[in-house]
Amino acid sequence: MSAEIIHDIAAHPKGLKLRRFKDTSFIFWGVIATFIGLGTLAALVGQLIHDGGYRLTLDFLMSFPSSDPGEAGILSAWVGSILVILATAFIAIPIGVLAGIYLEEYAPKNVITSAIEIAVNNLAGVPSIIFGLLAVGLFVQAFGFGQTILTAGLTLALLILPVVIVTTREAVRGVPQEMRQAALAVGATKWQATQHHVLPYALPGVVTGVIIGISRAIGETAPLILIGGLTFVAFLPITRPGDAKFEVIGAVDEYGAPVTPEASESVRIAQDGVVVLPDFSEMPVHAGQVVDLPHGATVQTTASWGDAVASWLPAHWLGSEFTVMPIQMFNWTSRPQAEFLEIAAAAGIVLLAITLLLNGMAIWLRYRLRRSIKW
Repeated sequence: MSAEIIHDIAAHPKGLKLRRFKDTSFIFWGVIATFIGLGTLAALVGQLIHDGGYRLTLDFLMSFPSSDPGEAGILSAWVGSILVILATAFIAIPIGVLAGIYLEEYAPKNVITSAIEIAVNNLAGVPSIIFGLLAVGLFVQAFGFGQTILTAGLTLALLILPVVIVTTREAVRGVPQEMRQAALAVGATKWQATQHHVLPYALPGVVTGVIIGISRAIGETAPLILIGGLTFVAFLPITRPGDAKFEVIGAVDEYGAPVTPEASESVRIAQDGVVVLPDFSEMPVHAGQVVDLPHGATVQTTASWGDAVASWLPAHWLGSEFTVMPIQMFNWTSRPQAEFLEIAAAAGIVLLAITLLLNGMAIWLRYRLRRSIKW
């Protein structure tokens, strides 16, 4: 019989030095990669501040775009961005969260749900311009929504919907099964267990998905250009007191010509103003006056506080034309003058600030929700 070989348990195992070297190398290259990412971000932000920081004034934020870079501003761009993101959030968040809960908690495991899961995961990697092409054919042409904020909101909602659905499913899946079983054991229904126990504990993860989706949507340019986002907008989707208010009499075509040129109708004038007739002549009118106006005429008055409040209703601004900050920046960077590059950099700083503000609010909400979790 061969003698038993006795090993020293205090001796280092074979290859220990190599494994330690690999572990140290991974930490080293991980730190290097982190600093490369942070350094690149700091360089980009620093370059934006260097190029356009001095252009950040109140006049820049409250002025409309102009062909003169010294007078150009981003009022219509940042207001349009906020309204488009609001429309996107109100469409994508409820649908995405409900779809994620259904697929994870209620959907039966069969071929159909498997196909839906594969489609959702694949849609998360589809280029954004494909969603723009879909929106042109579906929302603009088929449904007739036109080149409006509603169309932009629907397009970006489709873009971020897969992200919200996938993160919602992962957050719901992370809730321990014991929470569901305990709720069902004391007589709760499936929906009661989901509503009162699963969903509250999954909300921090859901908010994370919403943060990622909204951050992606606010910087998108290609799909919005395809659906007809304007590059030069000197008006707001909402009305301010004192703004000029226009009302076209009768139906007009896309060129502004009346569909029925011979038709006319009686109109009661609500405020003092001016009527521009189809032959471009002007006629002053007064409040309370009733006049016969041909189709194609435009009544120009001044917006009151009531008009301003009514313009904030979604039914008004969802049907308005729009521009957003990425489109405005794209327009300015395509100009040959160096001054437009500077104001594009200033607009980029504002866009970063809006993104950080939205993300900061969502992170604060996620932090509060996590503090309320008690397993």
